[in-house]
Amino acid sequence: MKAHTLETQATITPERAFEILKEGNGRFVQNLKANRDLLAQVNDTRAGQWPFAVILSCIDSRTSAELIFDQGLGDIFSVRIAGNFVNQDILGSMEFGCNVAGSKLIVVLGHSKCGALKGGLDAAAIRETGMENLTHLVDHFNPIIEEIITEGEERSSKNDDLLERLNIQNVRQTIIDIRNQSTTLNQLEKDGKIKIVGANYNVETGIVSWL
Repeated sequence: MKAHTLETQATITPERAFEILKEGNGRFVQNLKANRDLLAQVNDTRAGQWPFAVILSCIDSRTSAELIFDQGLGDIFSVRIAGNFVNQDILGSMEFGCNVAGSKLIVVLGHSKCGALKGGLDAAAIRETGMENLTHLVDHFNPIIEEIITEGEERSSKNDDLLERLNIQNVRQTIIDIRNQSTTLNQLEKDGKIKIVGANYNVETGIVSWL
């Protein structure tokens, strides 16, 4: 399998980009890989890159998008931050990926047992550690937690049901934030030039479920 070129990228629709990732995860779960010569792809992409998708995922070491979607060099833009949320710089990276470099799909990829979201549920304890930047990060999830937690429910990373609900709602909120905070990406989606979708990776099975 060769690296994408400007010509092959141009033939990929948002719907086909989505299917390519679904097929790739199917291979991953079956412990299969597309036949790639990665060194040849280094050579093929030396003059430029034409990725077909932008994937926003967590920094979790188990969630490498290239691996779980079985993609090669030059195939995807991989954006990673603990808790897979967006800020202005990440939105700028997405705008570059889609509006400048021609990607057709944005995937917001959450995952089960997310440590960043556990930190959000245990934010009070993290605040006591004095790690001000980590505290700032996990406080990002507080509005979502307050939205989904039920009266009397335990706010704790040990509450598995709340953690998974937070995971899914965080993906959905991130998609809303992308549309609301980037007029560029919002318009590209309205024009049918890109799709923005959510997904959840199960760290126990390797399966990506699409929201």
